[in-house]
Amino acid sequence: MVTVPQSPPRPALPLVIGLPIAVATGLVIPLQGRINGALGAKLDDGIAAAVVSFTTGLLLISAISFATPRGRAGLRRIIPAVRNRSFPRFYVMAGAIGALFVFAQSFTVALLGVALFTVAAVTGQTLSGLLVDRMGIGPGGKRAITGVRVLGSVLTVAAVAWAVSPRFGGDADIASLVLPVLLPLAAGFFMSFQQAMNGTATVHYGTPIAATLVNFIAGSAILWIAWMIKLAVAGPGNPLPGEWWYYLGGPMGCLFIGLAALLVRSLGVLITGLGMIVGQLVGSLVLDVVIPSPGAVVALPTVLGTVLTLAAIVVATLPWPKSLRTERCGQRPVG
Repeated sequence: MVTVPQSPPRPALPLVIGLPIAVATGLVIPLQGRINGALGAKLDDGIAAAVVSFTTGLLLISAISFATPRGRAGLRRIIPAVRNRSFPRFYVMAGAIGALFVFAQSFTVALLGVALFTVAAVTGQTLSGLLVDRMGIGPGGKRAITGVRVLGSVLTVAAVAWAVSPRFGGDADIASLVLPVLLPLAAGFFMSFQQAMNGTATVHYGTPIAATLVNFIAGSAILWIAWMIKLAVAGPGNPLPGEWWYYLGGPMGCLFIGLAALLVRSLGVLITGLGMIVGQLVGSLVLDVVIPSPGAVVALPTVLGTVLTLAAIVVATLPWPKSLRTERCGQRPVG
């Protein structure tokens, strides 16, 4: 059972502040994906690119943890919190979910394409956001599954599918894609659990810096093991590039994980995830217009799907009149 931390709780961020931060955090994701994808192509090894990303992130968050007073205070709380079972001990393995997401990218994006991968991951994340909030895994406790929140989630999935629809080929063999789709679907589904686990750990560590550090330790360990197995079987790829920007993916991951851990306490897992999805779509749209990648398509459905996603966030987050909401399980609806 999760215990209440002894330190006084920090005031929650209001929705009008927390939601824009979630959207801004989501903007980092497509840029990080573009950088890590370019690094994977440069190295000719997607797992090695993930190892580089996680390791650089680990080095950065370790330096921050030791160099800042809040970081050092968080370090001192990690072992006592785990030893005293302030939260379930398996929460320290939340970084493994990040590693799973990277594995999903490495093994299925080339087969599915970015469009179908995004639809599968976002669908899993949106559905699990409802479940995680209802179970009360995050630090904000249980949040009711209301009709409005379900509608917002459904609209989000539909909007993402519409936004990426121009990238689907007309000759795609749908049957052959069913099994590969399950991996990003599972990775997206578990992302909400990762955010909830990190949010709970942050409450007990006293800072998202410590939660981010623990994430990068777990994820880096798993990816290093996977890469060493791959190295033994298939041999090394190309040498590391000299350009500095190839190594920005890890620091961006620090920003994403830390802010997500902070936001779920105030917004809940579902709203945090939906806000980040908006940022991800807007960021992808801007990147495809300003710095287009091979095969990028910016068509009217892409723009309209992004706008519909923004509308879905409004539906899911606005404080609608009680008569328009359906309460479940005796919980007072949130948004």
